[in-house]
Amino acid sequence: MTYRRIILAIWFGAAILTLGVTAGCKKEPPNGGQKTEDRGQKADSNEQKTDNNSPPASANRSEDGAAAPILPKLTLNDIIRHAVTWEPALTQWYGKEAPDFMVIDINGKKHTLSDYKGKNVMLVFWEVWCPPCISEIPSLIELKKQIGEDKLVILGISFIDQRNTPERVKNFIEVNPVINYPVTATDIATIPSPYNRIRAFPSSFFIAPDGKIKLATEGLIPFLQMKAIVEAER
Repeated sequence: MTYRRIILAIWFGAAILTLGVTAGCKKEPPNGGQKTEDRGQKADSNEQKTDNNSPPASANRSEDGAAAPILPKLTLNDIIRHAVTWEPALTQWYGKEAPDFMVIDINGKKHTLSDYKGKNVMLVFWEVWCPPCISEIPSLIELKKQIGEDKLVILGISFIDQRNTPERVKNFIEVNPVINYPVTATDIATIPSPYNRIRAFPSSFFIAPDGKIKLATEGLIPFLQMKAIVEAER
């Protein structure tokens, strides 16, 4: 068995273990219609505090506590083929210029997507009521630490609705101060396509340094796969 296949086998096993957590929460229709739940999992309507002080165990340690080996770079096709808790989305946008937009985070700072050209960008669409969204936060924190702010920008975008008010988003960030990337509560009408066409939370867009969309995903992404997507060539 080749080293690449061994790594993929480890990924697949880890992903199976994470199936105890819902892969994603279906997005409530903008017209207020009935919400459907993904894979039979009901979303928790209460704010949750995530234990962000404990990065993902797979981030830098093996099971016996030793430093994890340096993993080979995998292609996007490799990564997508072994996805279990997430799936690719909006594939017609891959390789296209990412439409520009501007948002203001909860601290009042403006973020314009085009300003981050030259860096990898990960746009994470999440909601405070969505358990998988909360479960993904420690991986995002660790990803930012490992890759570094000079190479990666993570922007958390939360669409405003009755269950996801700006006040609830701000309160969530205040009780989770270790979150190390900007978060915004935004009206979906101010965000252009394809970002406003997501069907579930969490959803992410990976944008390459050249400003083109590399991959869009729906569902919770395990840390190693998240990191590999950022580092993979299109």
